[in-house]
Amino acid sequence: MDNKIVKKPELLVPASSLEVLKIAVVFGADAVYIGGEAFGLRAKAKNFSSQEMTEGIQFAHKHNVKVYVTANILAHNDDLEGAREYFKELREMKPDALIISDPGMFLIAREICPEIEIHISTQANNTNYKTYQFWWEQGAKRVVSARELSLIEIREIRNQIPEEMEVESFVHGAMCISYSGRCLLSNYFTGRDANQGACTHPCRWKYAVVEETRPGEYLPVYENERGTYIFNSKDLCMIEYIPELVSAGIDSLKIEGRMKTALYVACVARTYRKAIDDFFVSEETYRKNMEWYKEEISKCTYRQFTTGFYFGKPDDHTQIYDNNTYVNEYVYLGIVESVDERGCARFEQKNKFCVGDTIEIMKPDGRNIHTKVLAMYNEEGELVESCPHSRQILYVELADKPEAYDLMRVENVR
Repeated sequence: MDNKIVKKPELLVPASSLEVLKIAVVFGADAVYIGGEAFGLRAKAKNFSSQEMTEGIQFAHKHNVKVYVTANILAHNDDLEGAREYFKELREMKPDALIISDPGMFLIAREICPEIEIHISTQANNTNYKTYQFWWEQGAKRVVSARELSLIEIREIRNQIPEEMEVESFVHGAMCISYSGRCLLSNYFTGRDANQGACTHPCRWKYAVVEETRPGEYLPVYENERGTYIFNSKDLCMIEYIPELVSAGIDSLKIEGRMKTALYVACVARTYRKAIDDFFVSEETYRKNMEWYKEEISKCTYRQFTTGFYFGKPDDHTQIYDNNTYVNEYVYLGIVESVDERGCARFEQKNKFCVGDTIEIMKPDGRNIHTKVLAMYNEEGELVESCPHSRQILYVELADKPEAYDLMRVENVR
Protein backbone atom coordinates (compact mmCIF):
# COMPACT_ATOMS: atom_id res chain seq x y z
CA MET A 1 0.00 0.00 0.00
CA ASP A 2 1.26 3.46 -0.93
CA ASN A 3 2.54 5.35 2.11
CA LYS A 4 0.53 8.38 0.99
CA ILE A 5 -2.72 6.48 1.42
CA VAL A 6 -3.76 7.10 4.99
CA LYS A 7 -7.54 7.44 4.97
CA LYS A 8 -9.57 4.26 5.04
CA PRO A 9 -12.80 4.73 3.07
CA GLU A 10 -16.18 4.32 4.69
CA LEU A 11 -18.17 1.20 3.79
CA LEU A 12 -21.75 2.38 3.18
CA VAL A 13 -24.40 -0.36 3.10
CA PRO A 14 -28.14 -0.24 2.26
CA ALA A 15 -30.95 -1.42 4.52
CA SER A 16 -34.54 -2.08 3.48
CA SER A 17 -35.86 -2.70 7.00
CA LEU A 18 -34.93 -2.56 10.67
CA GLU A 19 -33.91 -6.23 10.57
CA VAL A 20 -31.59 -5.64 7.61
CA LEU A 21 -30.13 -2.50 9.23
CA LYS A 22 -29.06 -4.53 12.24
CA ILE A 23 -27.48 -7.14 9.97
CA ALA A 24 -25.62 -4.44 8.02
CA VAL A 25 -24.27 -3.00 11.26
CA VAL A 26 -23.19 -6.37 12.67
CA PHE A 27 -21.65 -7.56 9.38
CA GLY A 28 -19.28 -4.63 8.97
CA ALA A 29 -20.87 -1.43 7.73
CA ASP A 30 -19.36 1.89 8.78
CA ALA A 31 -22.59 3.60 7.74
CA VAL A 32 -26.05 2.52 6.62
CA TYR A 33 -28.47 4.33 4.34
CA ILE A 34 -32.20 3.89 4.75
CA GLY A 35 -35.47 5.34 3.51
CA GLY A 36 -38.53 6.50 5.36
CA GLU A 37 -42.09 5.91 4.21
CA ALA A 38 -41.96 8.94 1.89
CA PHE A 39 -39.61 11.08 -0.22
CA GLY A 40 -37.15 8.31 -1.13
CA LEU A 41 -36.57 6.62 -4.50
CA ARG A 42 -37.45 3.10 -3.41
CA ALA A 43 -41.20 3.19 -2.86
CA LYS A 44 -41.43 -0.61 -3.24
CA ALA A 45 -38.91 -1.23 -0.48
CA LYS A 46 -40.28 -2.03 2.97
CA ASN A 47 -38.82 1.24 4.24
CA PHE A 48 -38.90 2.48 7.83
CA SER A 49 -41.70 3.81 9.97
CA SER A 50 -40.79 6.68 12.29
CA GLN A 51 -40.55 4.27 15.22
CA GLU A 52 -38.35 1.83 13.29
CA MET A 53 -36.13 4.64 12.08
CA THR A 54 -35.64 5.89 15.63
CA GLU A 55 -34.79 2.39 16.84
CA GLY A 56 -32.47 1.79 13.87
CA ILE A 57 -30.56 5.02 14.41
CA GLN A 58 -30.16 4.25 18.10
CA PHE A 59 -28.95 0.69 17.36
CA ALA A 60 -26.45 1.91 14.78
CA HIS A 61 -25.12 4.71 16.98
CA LYS A 62 -24.69 2.26 19.85
CA HIS A 63 -22.35 0.31 17.53
CA ASN A 64 -20.57 3.49 16.28
CA VAL A 65 -22.19 3.20 12.86
CA LYS A 66 -23.69 6.20 11.04
CA VAL A 67 -27.15 6.37 9.46
CA TYR A 68 -28.04 8.39 6.36
CA VAL A 69 -31.68 8.90 5.37
CA THR A 70 -32.73 9.22 1.73
CA ALA A 71 -35.02 12.05 0.68
CA ASN A 72 -33.92 12.06 -2.93
CA ILE A 73 -37.12 12.33 -4.97
CA LEU A 74 -37.41 15.04 -7.61
CA ALA A 75 -40.11 16.94 -5.75
CA HIS A 76 -43.25 18.57 -7.15
CA ASN A 77 -45.05 21.50 -5.52
CA ASP A 78 -47.39 19.18 -3.65
CA ASP A 79 -44.43 17.42 -2.02
CA LEU A 80 -42.85 20.44 -0.39
CA GLU A 81 -45.08 20.99 2.63
CA GLY A 82 -44.95 17.30 3.50
CA ALA A 83 -41.17 17.38 3.15
CA ARG A 84 -41.02 20.25 5.63
CA GLU A 85 -42.90 18.17 8.23
CA TYR A 86 -40.81 15.11 7.44
CA PHE A 87 -37.55 16.99 8.04
CA LYS A 88 -38.92 18.22 11.37
CA GLU A 89 -39.44 14.56 12.38
CA LEU A 90 -35.96 13.62 11.20
CA ARG A 91 -34.43 16.47 13.18
CA GLU A 92 -35.63 14.77 16.38
CA MET A 93 -34.30 11.35 15.31
CA LYS A 94 -30.79 12.72 14.67
CA PRO A 95 -29.57 10.77 11.63
CA ASP A 96 -26.03 11.58 10.57
CA ALA A 97 -26.96 12.87 7.10
CA LEU A 98 -29.77 13.38 4.61
CA ILE A 99 -29.33 12.23 1.00
CA ILE A 100 -30.98 14.78 -1.31
CA SER A 101 -31.02 15.45 -5.05
CA ASP A 102 -33.60 18.23 -5.50
CA PRO A 103 -32.50 21.85 -4.83
CA GLY A 104 -35.91 22.67 -3.35
CA MET A 105 -35.66 19.79 -0.91
CA PHE A 106 -32.09 20.90 -0.15
CA LEU A 107 -33.27 24.41 0.81
CA ILE A 108 -35.98 23.06 3.10
CA ALA A 109 -33.56 20.65 4.79
CA ARG A 110 -31.04 23.43 5.36
CA GLU A 111 -33.77 25.56 6.93
CA ILE A 112 -35.36 22.90 9.14
CA CYS A 113 -32.34 20.89 10.28
CA PRO A 114 -29.12 22.79 9.55
CA GLU A 115 -27.23 20.69 12.07
CA ILE A 116 -27.63 17.51 9.94
CA GLU A 117 -25.16 16.95 7.10
CA ILE A 118 -26.53 16.90 3.56
CA HIS A 119 -25.18 14.51 0.95
CA ILE A 120 -26.08 15.12 -2.70
CA SER A 121 -27.57 12.04 -4.35
CA THR A 122 -26.27 10.53 -7.58
CA GLN A 123 -29.69 11.50 -9.03
CA ALA A 124 -28.40 15.09 -9.21
CA ASN A 125 -26.09 14.15 -12.13
CA ASN A 126 -22.78 14.93 -10.43
CA THR A 127 -20.32 14.56 -13.30
CA ASN A 128 -17.76 17.34 -12.86
CA TYR A 129 -15.77 19.17 -10.20
CA LYS A 130 -17.63 22.45 -10.73
CA THR A 131 -20.84 20.71 -9.68
CA TYR A 132 -19.06 19.50 -6.53
CA GLN A 133 -17.78 22.99 -5.84
CA PHE A 134 -21.29 24.40 -6.30
CA TRP A 135 -22.82 22.03 -3.75
CA TRP A 136 -19.96 22.65 -1.32
CA GLU A 137 -20.67 26.38 -1.47
CA GLN A 138 -24.36 25.70 -0.75
CA GLY A 139 -23.39 23.78 2.38
CA ALA A 140 -23.33 20.13 1.29
CA LYS A 141 -20.74 17.94 2.99
CA ARG A 142 -20.63 15.12 0.42
CA VAL A 143 -21.56 14.47 -3.21
CA VAL A 144 -22.29 11.05 -4.68
CA SER A 145 -20.57 10.67 -8.03
CA ALA A 146 -22.57 9.83 -11.14
CA ARG A 147 -22.10 6.21 -12.16
CA GLU A 148 -20.98 7.41 -15.59
CA LEU A 149 -17.63 8.60 -14.20
CA SER A 150 -14.29 6.86 -14.64
CA LEU A 151 -11.71 6.60 -11.89
CA ILE A 152 -9.59 9.14 -13.80
CA GLU A 153 -12.48 11.63 -13.68
CA ILE A 154 -13.10 10.98 -9.98
CA ARG A 155 -9.43 11.51 -9.20
CA GLU A 156 -9.53 14.86 -11.00
CA ILE A 157 -12.66 15.86 -9.03
CA ARG A 158 -10.88 14.92 -5.80
CA ASN A 159 -7.95 17.17 -6.75
CA GLN A 160 -10.22 20.14 -7.53
CA ILE A 161 -12.43 20.21 -4.42
CA PRO A 162 -11.74 21.10 -0.78
CA GLU A 163 -9.95 18.41 1.18
CA GLU A 164 -12.77 18.35 3.77
CA MET A 165 -15.40 17.64 1.11
CA GLU A 166 -16.29 13.98 0.68
CA VAL A 167 -16.71 11.89 -2.47
CA GLU A 168 -19.03 8.88 -2.38
CA SER A 169 -19.18 6.33 -5.21
CA PHE A 170 -21.10 3.13 -5.90
CA VAL A 171 -18.84 0.07 -5.96
CA HIS A 172 -21.31 -2.84 -6.02
CA GLY A 173 -24.83 -3.64 -7.17
CA ALA A 174 -27.35 -3.15 -9.96
CA MET A 175 -26.57 -0.70 -12.74
CA CYS A 176 -29.26 1.56 -14.22
CA ILE A 177 -29.49 1.85 -18.00
CA SER A 178 -30.45 5.53 -17.79
CA TYR A 179 -28.16 8.47 -17.21
CA SER A 180 -27.62 8.84 -13.45
CA GLY A 181 -30.76 6.80 -12.89
CA ARG A 182 -33.07 9.48 -14.29
CA CYS A 183 -35.41 7.27 -16.28
CA LEU A 184 -38.81 7.87 -17.90
CA LEU A 185 -39.44 4.33 -19.20
CA SER A 186 -41.40 3.23 -16.14
CA ASN A 187 -43.55 6.36 -16.19
CA TYR A 188 -44.23 5.97 -19.91
CA PHE A 189 -45.15 2.28 -19.79
CA THR A 190 -46.93 2.01 -16.44
CA GLY A 191 -47.52 5.51 -15.09
CA ARG A 192 -45.17 4.80 -12.20
CA ASP A 193 -42.43 7.42 -12.01
CA ALA A 194 -38.87 6.28 -11.29
CA ASN A 195 -38.01 9.81 -10.18
CA GLN A 196 -40.77 9.61 -7.57
CA GLY A 197 -39.57 6.26 -6.23
CA ALA A 198 -41.92 3.88 -8.09
CA CYS A 199 -39.74 2.34 -10.84
CA THR A 200 -41.07 -0.92 -12.34
CA HIS A 201 -37.65 -1.75 -13.91
CA PRO A 202 -38.69 -1.94 -17.58
CA CYS A 203 -34.97 -2.08 -18.44
CA ARG A 204 -35.12 -5.76 -17.42
CA TRP A 205 -37.97 -6.61 -19.82
CA LYS A 206 -37.67 -8.37 -23.18
CA TYR A 207 -38.24 -6.20 -26.28
CA ALA A 208 -38.98 -6.61 -29.99
CA VAL A 209 -38.86 -4.21 -32.94
CA VAL A 210 -42.01 -3.07 -34.79
CA GLU A 211 -41.75 -1.66 -38.33
CA GLU A 212 -43.62 1.66 -38.61
CA THR A 213 -46.04 0.64 -41.41
CA ARG A 214 -46.78 -2.83 -39.98
CA PRO A 215 -48.10 -2.29 -36.43
CA GLY A 216 -48.59 -5.47 -34.47
CA GLU A 217 -45.99 -7.40 -36.48
CA TYR A 218 -43.19 -7.98 -34.00
CA LEU A 219 -39.66 -8.61 -35.18
CA PRO A 220 -37.67 -10.26 -32.39
CA VAL A 221 -34.25 -8.95 -31.48
CA TYR A 222 -32.36 -11.99 -30.31
CA GLU A 223 -29.07 -13.70 -29.75
CA ASN A 224 -30.72 -17.11 -29.33
CA GLU A 225 -34.19 -18.62 -29.10
CA ARG A 226 -34.83 -16.99 -25.72
CA GLY A 227 -34.72 -13.43 -27.00
CA THR A 228 -32.67 -10.39 -26.09
CA TYR A 229 -32.90 -8.11 -23.07
CA ILE A 230 -31.33 -5.07 -24.72
CA PHE A 231 -31.20 -2.80 -21.63
CA ASN A 232 -30.22 -5.45 -19.06
CA SER A 233 -26.86 -4.50 -17.53
CA LYS A 234 -24.61 -6.76 -15.54
CA ASP A 235 -24.11 -5.82 -11.89
CA LEU A 236 -21.23 -3.62 -10.74
CA CYS A 237 -18.52 -5.32 -8.66
CA MET A 238 -15.27 -3.59 -7.67
CA ILE A 239 -14.05 -6.08 -5.05
CA GLU A 240 -10.90 -6.69 -7.13
CA TYR A 241 -10.08 -2.98 -7.34
CA ILE A 242 -10.01 -1.64 -3.78
CA PRO A 243 -6.51 -0.13 -4.27
CA GLU A 244 -7.67 1.81 -7.33
CA LEU A 245 -10.77 3.11 -5.53
CA VAL A 246 -8.71 4.25 -2.55
CA SER A 247 -6.01 5.90 -4.65
CA ALA A 248 -8.69 7.84 -6.57
CA GLY A 249 -9.57 9.55 -3.28
CA ILE A 250 -13.06 8.13 -2.78
CA ASP A 251 -14.18 8.67 0.84
CA SER A 252 -17.19 6.34 0.88
CA LEU A 253 -17.63 3.03 -0.98
CA LYS A 254 -21.35 2.56 -1.52
CA ILE A 255 -23.23 -0.70 -1.98
CA GLU A 256 -26.45 -0.56 -4.03
CA GLY A 257 -29.49 -2.53 -2.90
CA ARG A 258 -32.09 -0.86 -0.69
CA MET A 259 -34.57 -3.57 -1.72
CA LYS A 260 -32.25 -6.53 -1.06
CA THR A 261 -32.53 -9.29 1.54
CA ALA A 262 -30.57 -9.57 4.76
CA LEU A 263 -28.54 -12.40 3.20
CA TYR A 264 -27.45 -10.18 0.30
CA VAL A 265 -26.55 -7.31 2.61
CA ALA A 266 -24.65 -9.55 5.02
CA CYS A 267 -22.73 -11.26 2.24
CA VAL A 268 -21.69 -8.07 0.44
CA ALA A 269 -20.97 -6.08 3.60
CA ARG A 270 -18.85 -8.83 5.14
CA THR A 271 -16.83 -9.37 1.96
CA TYR A 272 -16.09 -5.69 1.31
CA ARG A 273 -15.34 -5.16 5.01
CA LYS A 274 -12.65 -7.84 4.92
CA ALA A 275 -11.26 -6.65 1.58
CA ILE A 276 -10.91 -3.05 2.79
CA ASP A 277 -9.42 -4.07 6.12
CA ASP A 278 -7.00 -6.52 4.46
CA PHE A 279 -5.80 -3.85 2.03
CA PHE A 280 -5.06 -1.51 4.92
CA VAL A 281 -2.98 -4.24 6.53
CA SER A 282 -1.02 -4.66 3.29
CA GLU A 283 -1.68 -5.04 -0.40
CA GLU A 284 -0.07 -8.48 -0.18
CA THR A 285 -2.70 -9.58 2.36
CA TYR A 286 -5.44 -8.21 0.13
CA ARG A 287 -4.13 -10.01 -2.97
CA LYS A 288 -3.65 -13.25 -1.05
CA ASN A 289 -7.33 -13.35 -0.02
CA MET A 290 -8.76 -12.37 -3.43
CA GLU A 291 -10.18 -15.81 -4.24
CA TRP A 292 -12.09 -15.80 -0.95
CA TYR A 293 -13.62 -12.40 -1.75
CA LYS A 294 -14.67 -13.52 -5.23
CA GLU A 295 -16.09 -16.78 -3.97
CA GLU A 296 -18.06 -15.12 -1.16
CA ILE A 297 -19.40 -12.24 -3.26
CA SER A 298 -20.83 -14.75 -5.74
CA LYS A 299 -22.89 -16.39 -2.97
CA CYS A 300 -25.40 -13.54 -2.99
CA THR A 301 -27.80 -12.79 -5.85
CA TYR A 302 -26.22 -11.11 -8.85
CA ARG A 303 -26.54 -10.68 -12.64
CA GLN A 304 -22.92 -11.48 -13.54
CA PHE A 305 -20.36 -8.73 -12.90
CA THR A 306 -18.87 -5.68 -14.60
CA THR A 307 -16.66 -2.77 -13.57
CA GLY A 308 -19.16 -0.30 -15.06
CA PHE A 309 -17.62 2.99 -16.25
CA TYR A 310 -14.62 2.98 -13.92
CA PHE A 311 -12.08 1.90 -16.55
CA GLY A 312 -13.76 3.44 -19.59
CA LYS A 313 -17.11 3.30 -21.32
CA PRO A 314 -18.93 -0.06 -21.10
CA ASP A 315 -19.30 -2.19 -24.22
CA ASP A 316 -21.50 -5.12 -25.27
CA HIS A 317 -19.77 -7.35 -22.72
CA THR A 318 -21.41 -5.42 -19.87
CA GLN A 319 -24.92 -6.46 -20.97
CA ILE A 320 -26.82 -9.73 -20.47
CA TYR A 321 -28.83 -10.49 -23.59
CA ASP A 322 -30.31 -13.94 -23.00
CA ASN A 323 -32.17 -13.58 -19.68
CA ASN A 324 -33.18 -11.11 -16.99
CA THR A 325 -32.84 -13.33 -13.93
CA TYR A 326 -30.39 -13.25 -11.06
CA VAL A 327 -27.81 -15.92 -10.36
CA ASN A 328 -28.84 -17.23 -6.96
CA GLU A 329 -26.36 -19.73 -5.51
CA TYR A 330 -27.65 -19.77 -1.93
CA VAL A 331 -31.09 -19.85 -0.30
CA TYR A 332 -31.71 -17.59 2.69
CA LEU A 333 -33.23 -19.46 5.66
CA GLY A 334 -33.34 -16.84 8.41
CA ILE A 335 -31.55 -14.71 10.97
CA VAL A 336 -30.80 -15.97 14.47
CA GLU A 337 -32.73 -13.52 16.66
CA SER A 338 -31.65 -15.03 19.96
CA VAL A 339 -30.49 -18.31 21.52
CA ASP A 340 -32.49 -19.75 24.45
CA GLU A 341 -31.34 -21.74 27.47
CA ARG A 342 -31.60 -25.00 25.49
CA GLY A 343 -29.19 -23.65 22.89
CA CYS A 344 -31.98 -23.38 20.31
CA ALA A 345 -31.93 -20.48 17.87
CA ARG A 346 -35.12 -18.42 17.54
CA PHE A 347 -35.72 -17.26 13.96
CA GLU A 348 -38.37 -16.21 11.48
CA GLN A 349 -38.46 -18.70 8.61
CA LYS A 350 -37.71 -17.31 5.13
CA ASN A 351 -37.42 -20.57 3.15
CA LYS A 352 -38.16 -24.21 3.90
CA PHE A 353 -35.66 -26.63 5.38
CA CYS A 354 -35.99 -29.86 7.38
CA VAL A 355 -34.64 -31.72 10.39
CA GLY A 356 -31.62 -33.70 9.20
CA ASP A 357 -30.56 -31.12 6.61
CA THR A 358 -27.05 -29.73 6.54
CA ILE A 359 -27.13 -25.94 6.44
CA GLU A 360 -24.53 -23.18 6.74
CA ILE A 361 -24.15 -20.67 9.57
CA MET A 362 -22.76 -17.40 8.20
CA LYS A 363 -20.90 -15.44 10.86
CA PRO A 364 -19.96 -11.73 10.84
CA ASP A 365 -16.26 -12.56 11.36
CA GLY A 366 -16.02 -14.36 8.00
CA ARG A 367 -16.50 -17.95 9.11
CA ASN A 368 -18.98 -20.24 7.37
CA ILE A 369 -19.88 -23.24 9.52
CA HIS A 370 -21.61 -26.27 8.00
CA THR A 371 -23.87 -27.81 10.60
CA LYS A 372 -26.70 -30.31 10.88
CA VAL A 373 -30.29 -29.52 11.89
CA LEU A 374 -30.91 -31.76 14.93
CA ALA A 375 -34.42 -30.65 15.92
CA MET A 376 -37.00 -27.95 15.32
CA TYR A 377 -39.80 -26.61 17.53
CA ASN A 378 -42.74 -24.31 16.91
CA GLU A 379 -43.72 -21.49 19.29
CA GLU A 380 -45.81 -23.91 21.35
CA GLY A 381 -42.73 -26.07 21.96
CA GLU A 382 -43.96 -28.89 19.72
CA LEU A 383 -41.46 -30.82 17.62
CA VAL A 384 -41.81 -30.27 13.87
CA GLU A 385 -39.98 -31.93 11.00
CA SER A 386 -39.79 -28.91 8.70
CA CYS A 387 -40.77 -25.26 8.34
CA PRO A 388 -42.93 -24.88 5.22
CA HIS A 389 -44.79 -21.69 6.24
CA SER A 390 -43.14 -18.38 5.41
CA ARG A 391 -42.52 -15.99 8.32
CA GLN A 392 -43.27 -18.70 10.90
CA ILE A 393 -41.43 -18.24 14.23
CA LEU A 394 -39.46 -21.37 15.10
CA TYR A 395 -36.68 -22.65 17.32
CA VAL A 396 -33.95 -24.80 15.77
CA GLU A 397 -31.34 -26.97 17.46
CA LEU A 398 -28.13 -27.21 15.47
CA ALA A 399 -25.04 -29.39 15.91
CA ASP A 400 -22.98 -26.17 16.25
CA LYS A 401 -24.38 -23.54 18.58
CA PRO A 402 -25.16 -20.28 16.76
CA GLU A 403 -25.19 -16.72 18.11
CA ALA A 404 -27.57 -13.80 17.71
CA TYR A 405 -27.33 -12.16 14.26
CA ASP A 406 -25.80 -15.22 12.61
CA LEU A 407 -27.45 -15.94 9.26
CA MET A 408 -28.58 -19.37 8.16
CA ARG A 409 -28.39 -20.31 4.50
CA VAL A 410 -28.15 -23.40 2.29
CA GLU A 411 -26.65 -23.97 -1.13
CA ASN A 412 -29.23 -23.71 -3.90
CA VAL A 413 -29.55 -27.06 -5.67
CA ARG A 414 -30.69 -26.47 -9.24
